[in-house]
Amino acid sequence: MNAALARLTQLITPPSEPRTTDWDAVQEQLGVTLPTDYKDLIHAYGGSNWDDYLYLLEPGCPNDNYDLIEWEDQQTEALEGLWEFEKKPDELADASSRVIPWAHHRQRRMPLLAREAGPDPEQWTVMVNEARGDRWEHYPMTCTESLLAALEGDVQSDILSSRFPLTTHDYRQLTAV
Repeated sequence: MNAALARLTQLITPPSEPRTTDWDAVQEQLGVTLPTDYKDLIHAYGGSNWDDYLYLLEPGCPNDNYDLIEWEDQQTEALEGLWEFEKKPDELADASSRVIPWAHHRQRRMPLLAREAGPDPEQWTVMVNEARGDRWEHYPMTCTESLLAALEGDVQSDILSSRFPLTTHDYRQLTAV
């Protein structure tokens, strides 16, 4: 367990039943190897809602609205259309860059996990995009590090809601609807 996940489990106790995922099948479907950090976070918490604002996307989530595979398909198409009219952020300018949504915000803002140039998923970092706008913020940290930093109030953002995080954290695992 990485240090950020260890600290997160102290802050918010994960469910007693960890999620199991066929990562080989997921990665084959996406055509990319996902960071261990993300896989460990999903194993511990699964698809979930954090402070009634941030939704952690899970491949095969029991609630279809938060399935990573579905979101990745939608976001890829949406971003391709967006970048016909807007400049890509510098962090994504390289042709091999790709955005993989690992979470989204209550206002259905854009995805958070960016695959930067290079094949090593352990080096991927987090980006946040405003809803219906061209502002992006880049955080040189993993998804678990960024979630923990956001929950602890250590992320300064002009895009995330000023009401996030809550003073007393609220966590819900997503279930079938």
